Amino acid sequence: MDAFLTSTIAVAIAEIGDKTQLLSLFLVARYSRRSAIITGILVATILNHALSAWLGAWVAAWIPEAWLPWILAVSFVLIALWLLIPDKDDTDDSRFLGMGAFMATTVMFFLAEIGDKTQIATVVLAARFTETTWVIVGTTAGMLLANIPVIMAGHWLMDRMPLATARVCASILFAVMAVVTLSSVIWNS
Repeated sequence: MDAFLTSTIAVAIAEIGDKTQLLSLFLVARYSRRSAIITGILVATILNHALSAWLGAWVAAWIPEAWLPWILAVSFVLIALWLLIPDKDDTDDSRFLGMGAFMATTVMFFLAEIGDKTQIATVVLAARFTETTWVIVGTTAGMLLANIPVIMAGHWLMDRMPLATARVCASILFAVMAVVTLSSVIWNS
């Protein structure tokens, strides 16, 4: 259950102000079928985060056990620092818009997540926790928790949300995860 809760909270907070939220706003302005957009986000996230989590679990299996907590802690700190840098909408995938709401959302979200901080976080979380399935479910839930309100409330919500504060909170969460990871090494020594 720790894998699920940590993954959900980490991705939900890290996703605030992310380019995929900007993509959600764009898709809502383009398409009226919110359910198709939400379903597209769900499918894209499951596919992207499942591949990422399995990669993280595979990498963790090959790294010497004594090194893993240190690599994970450094990864969490790097993600924490990365979260402090605001995202910009750098997706110009207008060629997918003719596919309809569901397919356009699925393709655009999948592509937007490649190399994104939530994808990297999914790899690291899967390396941290042995419950890969719960990491996938948690990161997917976190993605939906962050994007569904944007889809439903659109610009009204984004105009009132302090994105700088959300980025700092997400950064602190990943820094805490680094400390917790290292403290488990210290306490078990």
